[in-house]
Amino acid sequence: MVRCPIGKKSGSALAAWLHGLGVDELERVLAARPDVVAVPEPRSVGELADRLQRPASVALALPRLTSAGLQVAEAVAALPGVSRDGLAGFLDAAHGDRAHGLDAALGALADHALVWPAGDGALHMAAPLRTVWGAPLGLDAPAVGLLAGSNSDELGRMLAKLGVKPAANRKEARLAALVDHHGDPARVAALVAKAPAAARRLLEQRAQEAPERPGFIMFGASRAGSEPGEQWALERGLLVRDHRWNGPGRMPAEVALALRGPDWHAPFDPVPPDVRSVPVTASDVERETAAASMAFAAHAVSVLGLCATAPPARLKSGGVGARELSRIGKAAQCDELLVRLVLEVASAAGLLARDGDRVAATASYDTWAEQEPADQFAVLLRAWWTLPLTPGGSRDEDGKALPALAGPPPCGGCVQARHGLLAAASRLPAGEGAANSADLGDLLGWLRPLADELPQDVTSFATLIREAELLGALALGAVSPIGAALAADDSEALTDVCRRLLPAASGTARFGSDLTAVVSGTPSAHLLALLDSVAVRESSGAASVWRFSPAAVRRALDAGLTPEALTADLAAVAVEPLPQPLSYLIHDTARGHGRVRVVAAACVIHGEEPALLAELAAHRKLAQLGLRQLAPTVLISRTPPDKTLAALRSAGYAPVAEKPDGSVRIERAQRPRAASPVPPPRPSSGGLRPRRTDDRTSDVRTADVRTGTELRALATRLRGAPQELPEPAPGDGRPYDTDTEEIIAACARNLSFTDVRQLAHAVHNGQAVTIEYVATSGNMTVRTLDRLELDDPYLHAWCHLRNDERMFTLSRIHGVMPA
Repeated sequence: MVRCPIGKKSGSALAAWLHGLGVDELERVLAARPDVVAVPEPRSVGELADRLQRPASVALALPRLTSAGLQVAEAVAALPGVSRDGLAGFLDAAHGDRAHGLDAALGALADHALVWPAGDGALHMAAPLRTVWGAPLGLDAPAVGLLAGSNSDELGRMLAKLGVKPAANRKEARLAALVDHHGDPARVAALVAKAPAAARRLLEQRAQEAPERPGFIMFGASRAGSEPGEQWALERGLLVRDHRWNGPGRMPAEVALALRGPDWHAPFDPVPPDVRSVPVTASDVERETAAASMAFAAHAVSVLGLCATAPPARLKSGGVGARELSRIGKAAQCDELLVRLVLEVASAAGLLARDGDRVAATASYDTWAEQEPADQFAVLLRAWWTLPLTPGGSRDEDGKALPALAGPPPCGGCVQARHGLLAAASRLPAGEGAANSADLGDLLGWLRPLADELPQDVTSFATLIREAELLGALALGAVSPIGAALAADDSEALTDVCRRLLPAASGTARFGSDLTAVVSGTPSAHLLALLDSVAVRESSGAASVWRFSPAAVRRALDAGLTPEALTADLAAVAVEPLPQPLSYLIHDTARGHGRVRVVAAACVIHGEEPALLAELAAHRKLAQLGLRQLAPTVLISRTPPDKTLAALRSAGYAPVAEKPDGSVRIERAQRPRAASPVPPPRPSSGGLRPRRTDDRTSDVRTADVRTGTELRALATRLRGAPQELPEPAPGDGRPYDTDTEEIIAACARNLSFTDVRQLAHAVHNGQAVTIEYVATSGNMTVRTLDRLELDDPYLHAWCHLRNDERMFTLSRIHGVMPA
C-alpha cells in the first residue's frame, strides 16, 4: 500500500491552473477535497493550492481514486512532463474505450487536483503525489537526474565509448548529448544487441526489475562487487553508480523503457469488472432490509443485555477472546460474526468500555436501552459507517484467532472499503441487484484499490459484504434505503428510514400453556427487563421466546416481588389472560418460597416447621454444609450464608436470606457500568484561551460538511479573488487578523501563513487539528490534538497518539491540517 511521506509544499503551478478554472470546475475540486475547505476558508487560490498540496491532504485523496486513476497517476509519475498523447501511447489507450477511460481517469485526477494539464500540454502532478512511488512502474529516475552527479570527464569517456560527439566539450553539452542518445529507443536497443552476452543479460534483467534502494558507504567498507557485464554498461552510461552510495548501478528510465521494447505498455484497466445483475423491485429490497434490520436490532439488544448483566472478561493481552464470544453467542442465539459486529459498533458508539479486566456497559447504554428499536439501530449504524476497522475480522495472516475489542490501530482502508462497497452496488442499473453479492467485491477492488481486505476472506471483501447484509445496508445485491442514507451521510434520513422499517418496540407478549412467552418484534426495555427477571430467554430475532421454570420464578421472588405483584405485572403485558399453568407455577413456587430462612451467624438456618428443619439436617447432599440442629426450628451451618443458600436451592428448597434485623434481604442483580471512555479534564494552564466547557473529543470531525450551495459560493469568491494575497506584515501596514495569528507566526517559523491561520482558528474555536511535528529525537510524527491552549512558545493540548496531555514547541510544528 502506498503512503505519502511528510514534505514541504510548493503550489505556484497548481495555483496558476486553479486560477484559470471556471466556477463549475473549481466547485468540483472543492467537493472532491472536502478537507481543504474546512474553516477558516481559503481566501485565494494560492492559499487553496497550499492546502491541496499538503502531504496529509494528498494522502486523504488517494484512497478515493479508482484502480484506473492510480495507474494513470503512477504512469505520470514515471514520465515527468509527459503530454496527454504521450501518456495514451504509453498506456496503449489511444483509441476506443481505453481512450475514453484515460480521459475519465485524467478528469477524476484533475477534479482532485492531483494531476492537471499545463498550458504547454504537459501534465503536472502534485509534488507529494510524485513521491508516493519510490520507483513508479519499476523505473528509476531519468538519465538527466542520474547523470547530473557525474563530472565532465566521466561524461566524456561515456560518449567516447558510445561514439557520440557532443556539440561542445562542456559538461552541459556532454550531458545533453548523452541524454539525447539514451532517449532514442532504437539506438539503445541496437547498442545492447551488440553488447557482450553477460552485459546483455544483466541489462535485460535490470530493465524488468524495480531498482534496489541504495545504502550508505561506511568508512573503511568496501564497495559491493560488480556483477558480470556491469562494467561494460557503466562505461556507456547504461547503468549509473553514485559514488556516495553502496549498491548496484542504477538504470535510467529511458534505457529501461527502450529495453522493454515497443510492445510493452504500462498496466491500465479502464473498464471496471462486470457484475452480473438480476431484476429486483423496490418493495422486495425494502422487505429484505426490514427483515435484516429487525433481526440485527433484536440480536444487538440481546448481546448488549448479556454484556450489561455479565460483563465479558478481557484477555491479558487485551480484547474479548473466543471463549467469551462463544458464551455470548450461545446465550444470545447468534453466530460469532454477529457478536463481534455488535460489540465493536457498540464500543464505538460509547455503549461499552473497558472496566478493569472486564468490558462493561456504560451509563450511555442505559439511555440507549430505553430508546425505541429504530433509534437504537440508527445509533449502531452510524457507528458502523465510520468504524476504522472491519468488526468481522477474526483471523490474522497466519490463521490465528483474533480477539474482539482488541483496539487495533485505526484503519482508513477499512472505512474506504465500507464506503466503496455501497458505491459499487450503486453503479448497478436502477431496479437491479447483484446476482451474486461476491461479485461486488471485485468491483469494490477496482473502485477502491487501496481499501484493506481481510486475510480470512476467501472471496474479495466477503466479510464486509456479509456485515452490510446483516445490517440491511445491502439487500438482494442492491443498495437498500438504509445504505442510501448512509452513503448520503444524512443522519436525519437514516433515522427516518429506520423508523419506517422497524416497528415500535413491542410492549406485549403472548403467554402459552406450555409455560412460554413469545414477543413479536423487538421487546420494549420494560418488557425485556420483566421477562428476563422471571423467565429464561430461549431465542431472539424477529420473535423472542422465554420459558418459565420454578428456578426462574424463584429468582424473581428473590428480587423482592410478591406472587400477586408478579402475576399482575405479567397480566399487564399479556395479550390474553394468563394461562392457568403459569399462574399455578408462580403460586406453587411462592408457597415454598421463604419457608426456610438463612441468617448470617456463620450461618443460622431457622423456620417454623420442625419436620422440615430435621429433614435438612439429615439431607445427604447438604452434609458438606456442616449443619447442626440447635433447636427444633433452628440449625447452624459452618458454611457462609451465600454458599448455604446456593446449596439449599440446588437441593430443591426455596430459602430466603434475612438481614440482621429479621427482614428479608432483597436480591437484585447488580448492573455493572464502565465509565464513559472520555479523556479526563485538565486544569487551564493560563494560556490565551481557556478551554470551553462544551469541548468534547467525540465532536471532532474530519472536515466541515458543506452543501453544494456553500461550495459554489466559495468557488465564486475564490474565482473573483486575486491568485495570491499578500501575507500580513505589520511593519508595512498589513496587520494579522488576530493576535493569536501573530504570536503563532512569530514562534512557528516552519509554517506557511495558511497553516498559521489554520492553527490559530483551531485554538480560538476549540477544534481538533492534525500537525506534523518533529520530536526531540528528530523523528517526524503526525499528531492529532484536541483542546488546544496557546502559551507561547508552547502549545498545550490533548494528544490522541499518546492519549495524554502534552506540550508542543511551536517551532517544531511543520504542518497543520484539520483533524
